[in-house]
Amino acid sequence: MKIGVIGIGNIGGTLAKKFAASGHTVRVANSRGADAVKDFAASIGAEPTDVFGAASGVDAVILAIPLPAVAALPVDLFTSLPAAVPVIDTSNYYPDLRDPHIEEIDEGMPESVWVTETLHHPVIKAFNNVLADTLAAAGRLPGDPNRLAAAVAGDNDTAKRTAMKLVSEAGFDPVDDGLLEDSWRQQPGTPAYCCDWKADEMKAALARAVPGRAPLVRDSLYSRFAGLGPNPTHEAVIRMNRGVHEEPFAP
Repeated sequence: MKIGVIGIGNIGGTLAKKFAASGHTVRVANSRGADAVKDFAASIGAEPTDVFGAASGVDAVILAIPLPAVAALPVDLFTSLPAAVPVIDTSNYYPDLRDPHIEEIDEGMPESVWVTETLHHPVIKAFNNVLADTLAAAGRLPGDPNRLAAAVAGDNDTAKRTAMKLVSEAGFDPVDDGLLEDSWRQQPGTPAYCCDWKADEMKAALARAVPGRAPLVRDSLYSRFAGLGPNPTHEAVIRMNRGVHEEPFAP
């Protein structure tokens, strides 16, 4: 499979490395052009390119950039890409922490619906509800009793199947979260977000999500996370993320 990866931070870089190691042809890019990614590409056996090179002639695109940066991508980036080729959006929205406020999302639009409308191309939501260190270190083979899960949402069945296949190849059980309109159930502040769930637990967590509650929980986690200290353990972060949904909510 030919896979374009736009963004080589913790998520994009990890996925590029995993897929290159699995034998896929991987092209990596960021906003600064091919020269800016050539060293990283060489280190993992990938091809350096620009964003257009990562978005054309491929079987899947992984878009692993901060959510507001989506608006700075070229408006014609995905014009020639068939809808059945997944553009996998891994981003999350963190207003007042990292991101400026986006009115449509603040008013209730699911994050990846906003991404779709901004790009003028459908996306698949995936890889957003696992922590970066979970993605890097916790992958397991299919059938492993300790295999964790990742949610996948999208409207095109063919594109979603490809995305779910890549989730599995990355070491996680893909759990179908429905249409893109349903992807709010895997956004920050929901019971399915970054809690290291197995597949059955992930399905239950997605079903527990309450409309309108996630932004309040998400915003409360900013101060809770700061309270964990400068170098919290992975276990402490997971315990915090799970625990906030086990108590009567009071921001």
